[in-house]
Amino acid sequence: MAKKAAKKTGAKKAAKKASAKKAPATKAAPRKKVAKLVSKLEQAKRDLVIANRILAMEHVVDAYGHVSIRHPEDAGRFFVSRSLSPESVTLDDIVEYTLDGKAISDTRPPYLERFIHGALYEKRPDINNAIHAHAEATLPFGLTGTPLRPVTHMSGSMGTEVPVWDIADKFGNGTNLLVTNREQGLDLAAKLGPTNKVVLMRGHGFSAVHPHLIGLITMSVYLPANARVLLESLRLGDVRYMSDEEAAARFDNDPMAPAARRGWRMWAKKAGVGDLLADWDR
Repeated sequence: MAKKAAKKTGAKKAAKKASAKKAPATKAAPRKKVAKLVSKLEQAKRDLVIANRILAMEHVVDAYGHVSIRHPEDAGRFFVSRSLSPESVTLDDIVEYTLDGKAISDTRPPYLERFIHGALYEKRPDINNAIHAHAEATLPFGLTGTPLRPVTHMSGSMGTEVPVWDIADKFGNGTNLLVTNREQGLDLAAKLGPTNKVVLMRGHGFSAVHPHLIGLITMSVYLPANARVLLESLRLGDVRYMSDEEAAARFDNDPMAPAARRGWRMWAKKAGVGDLLADWDR
């Protein structure tokens, strides 16, 4: 009898174990994602990384060229990457500088032409972002007397006047065309003037400024495209340029406009840095 009872008890335990194995595991309730609070300064650095990646993806810059942002809490300083190709820039690569090009607590090699950015911020208190690039389509307009002017609706924010800076005018024929000191940077900024957004650099490329980073990136993406269209149009005959009023009406002068932010959001995700977007842009 005892043996039979033991067998029954064993059989019951085995059945319970088998039942437990077959029963589906209870899934824990998914945790709600808690939005991480990001300071204005931290988001500015994130936006700068996004800007670098977008410009590289859109071939505005290649291994060379750089984009910066004015310090959101100190107008006498700015952020730009250490000397690195824009496609490779991460948050760890962002360096803080004074307007005379001196790094704050960072000894890594800097961009040689960081003086462009410092000078532009010094001369233009109305702007918060700057770029320097070597886009080939813009070069012919800095080498000839043919002006670069907007002809396509996406390029209107560049403005209808684009001056040309020739480093040799003040510094002679012995330079390598690069802006390697503060004096050269200030001369470039003076040529840009108090209201223009773009200045061409003879045989070198262009520099551009904007009050808002999204506006700068949009303008910089479509600036070379406009140059290509204009070059082709000049071959065909008389060109109809955008008027001052048409150029002033461009949407990317307002960074909060849905159309402007739509491009920023799409480019950031396409460049693989959508995770750095501000919460309202995701």
